[in-house]
Amino acid sequence: MTWYDKEGKPIEDIRVWGRLAGDPKYWRVAEDTVGDVWISTVWVGSDMRWTIAGPPMIFETMAFSPDGGDLACERYATLEEAQRGHERVVERVRKGEIS
Repeated sequence: MTWYDKEGKPIEDIRVWGRLAGDPKYWRVAEDTVGDVWISTVWVGSDMRWTIAGPPMIFETMAFSPDGGDLACERYATLEEAQRGHERVVERVRKGEIS
């Protein structure tokens, strides 16, 4: 398995990934609560693509219901995409498209 830093550069040593993954200031991209929905965007550092095509998807936004159920999930290749995606999911929750 290949691991990646927030810039998308491969991490060869799993211990480096472990140190980064243990630092909330590193892995937390954004979080918001809209009503009773919690939206969280994080750096995961492992490739979460469903196919082999395209860049590694190393960031994820999820929206959670009060009981912890997941309401939405989006994945991204870059920090900039993750930041924009987070705002898009927040807006969709505000509009009632995700609830």
